Amino acid sequence: MRTITINTATPLPPQAAILVIYTGGTLGMGYNAQGVLSPLDFERIQERIPELNRFDYEITVIAFDKPLDSSNIVPNHWLILAEIIERNYEKFDGFVILHGTDTMAYTASALSFLFENLAKPVILTGAQLPIGQARNDARTNFVTALEIAGSRNGEGKALVPEVCIYFDYFLWRGNRSRKVESRHFDAFSSQNYPHLAEVGIDIQYNFSAIMPLPAQAFRVHTKMENSVGLVKIFPGMPEIFLEKALLENDLQAIVLETYGSGNAPTHEYFLKTLEKAILQGKILLNISQCYGGMVMQGKYETSKSLADMGVVSGKDITTEAAVTKLMFLLGQNLPKTETEKLLAISLRGEMS
Repeated sequence: MRTITINTATPLPPQAAILVIYTGGTLGMGYNAQGVLSPLDFERIQERIPELNRFDYEITVIAFDKPLDSSNIVPNHWLILAEIIERNYEKFDGFVILHGTDTMAYTASALSFLFENLAKPVILTGAQLPIGQARNDARTNFVTALEIAGSRNGEGKALVPEVCIYFDYFLWRGNRSRKVESRHFDAFSSQNYPHLAEVGIDIQYNFSAIMPLPAQAFRVHTKMENSVGLVKIFPGMPEIFLEKALLENDLQAIVLETYGSGNAPTHEYFLKTLEKAILQGKILLNISQCYGGMVMQGKYETSKSLADMGVVSGKDITTEAAVTKLMFLLGQNLPKTETEKLLAISLRGEMS
């Protein structure tokens, strides 16, 4: 990894020190001499983004040696990001992670669970169009993420002490966010939780929605277990598929994406397959396929049987947060009953 320091506050003391971690993604691309998009040289970032010189910040950039397409992100990358932030936590006031959009919500969710008692902003951002294009969203997303990461109250405390996604004028809680657009700039949204800030002429913070500052010391967890499956229920699902997905593997947990408020088929083969999976020791988590609303097991007959057999209700958790929360909890090597108990409650504001 390469480290570059940009002191935009010279000759004055910086108002904030921000660590930028460039993992890859569209934002950090520019045209080279041959007219081909290639990773940006962050040593010349001020030439590309002269707005940086307006900040009274000291900005340090750590860039992955080989930028990652976010489709190739795996849990080990989340642990690397967590380790970088842990190592630099006391040196910086805030952190900005430049990341591809496709799995940004997974990374934001994973980091939210790995960071316990976070007291500083960790802002993920990216772009739909690269900074090397004349018309792009990269510049404003990056600059605004930096401003939010460096913003503090009159006591010098962070305004947003949590893992967030900033994109297209809105700041979202990371573990409540989903990518909802591939062609427009408003790529992220959160149907079940309000935005943390809206950016216009001013930045309007929604303080009632923002996590309070923690009373305990910052702690970074260092283990995840990816023995997790994801099954989306659909009409006419073949029995053989369900059996292979739930029974014929060594997975420790499976996320079930069900209909509406947590409803699923009541066919005998379906319910018996779920029961067998639970008897094998697997944890089953029920989440909704809908972007808005929540699982309410027992509201209808089609979900009551799931609750009765021990399927855990994910309430209004997103798919991204459900998968990464399970990976986090399984990594702690807790008893199954304790894992299921923690799965059903909010740990980092990921569910109501």
